[in-house]
Amino acid sequence: MAHPRRGVRVALIAASAVVVAVLAAAWMLRPAEQPAASPSSTATPRQTLTPTPSVTPSPTRTPAGYAANTAEYEGATLPAITVFAVNPALEVDDDPYGAFTGTVVTPREESAPVFADPEGEPVGALLREYVHGGNTVPVIERQTHWVRVLLPGRKAVPSKGDPSQVTGWLRVADVEFGTIDPVVEVSISKRTIDIVRSGDRDRIADDFGWGTDQTPTPVGRTFIMKAAVVPQYSYTRGHPIVYLGVQSPTLDGFGGASVAVTAFHYHDARSGNISNGCLRVDVDAITALAKLPLGTPVIIRD
Repeated sequence: MAHPRRGVRVALIAASAVVVAVLAAAWMLRPAEQPAASPSSTATPRQTLTPTPSVTPSPTRTPAGYAANTAEYEGATLPAITVFAVNPALEVDDDPYGAFTGTVVTPREESAPVFADPEGEPVGALLREYVHGGNTVPVIERQTHWVRVLLPGRKAVPSKGDPSQVTGWLRVADVEFGTIDPVVEVSISKRTIDIVRSGDRDRIADDFGWGTDQTPTPVGRTFIMKAAVVPQYSYTRGHPIVYLGVQSPTLDGFGGASVAVTAFHYHDARSGNISNGCLRVDVDAITALAKLPLGTPVIIRD
């Protein structure tokens, strides 16, 4: 359990080159499909645009939503919520095709406590800086004192529970806000990928590769966690890889790694259900996707 203390702090330890290489390997869905994020890669800048209206709180709550929590927590005592996290206390998204609010948040200090229930104690901490991204997250519900967000990591690995996109609550006082307009919409059945901005739809793909029946692409809403160029993986032909906050619905990990992250990336073979879950696209599509701000909402439909 977290212990109250002034400020929210997480001790971040700079990894050695060897450790970075080990973590980088954990990104792969397979050697020819999901490469490691590059620690030296430049993050995509956050975009500031006119926000869409906030989601109306549930009728079962007061107009302001949950009451404020002004307690202080020591972030170092809380498990970090990162792509590698498996945290049974987190909840999976109960409205996977629901709307976004047009808002993203980033921890104001070194970390922000994450709550599964705003009336309970924190179950983890979202880091402000992390080599594999996932620090800027989209808001799916906004209240006076709280925001509900999509998060990196999983509630469980597929062999032991539900690995779907996870959510959590952050205190408004602990985060910095940004507005975001684009939403990426993927239709597997139609084989289309669109970037939608203020109602205007830009079709960037009318064919792509997706997961097999045994290793399907996860569906529902998620977000862009990180974009990186990884030159050592030649199948990308030097183009960026755009990592998402959701992981495989069937793979606990891959190739000895503990994660099975879904991503958009270039591949010469990019039509039909041929991948381990990643979305394989052409040069123009991956170039457009890599330009989007971190935290950009993504909705994948069957």
